Amino acid sequence: MTVLPYLVAGWLLVVGLWGVITSRQLVHQVVCLTVVQSSTYVLLLAVGYRTGGYAPIVSSSVPPSSPFVDPIVQALALTDVVVEATVVAVLLALTVQAHKRFGTADPDRLGELSG
Repeated sequence: MTVLPYLVAGWLLVVGLWGVITSRQLVHQVVCLTVVQSSTYVLLLAVGYRTGGYAPIVSSSVPPSSPFVDPIVQALALTDVVVEATVVAVLLALTVQAHKRFGTADPDRLGELSG
């Protein structure tokens, strides 16, 4: 087992959070959030990886004592992709609406919220 995937996941998380904190455009912040989200993909792949593991399909060609890859981690990774796509779509729609209303995508120049 290697620590490289965990280091890559941590690096992606730090780089994405740094981009979100220092960004001056809403679209750039959304892209940086997708980088943060991609760190969870790498983390899930690292957790679910098993050296010499087979696909979690039991058949006569695979011995029953063979190691299998965890299917729950695979399902979580697919769910993570769907959640990220939904979050990005909503955030980009909000960014477009903010630009239409205030004429800018700079978070510091957006107007005051009113109820």
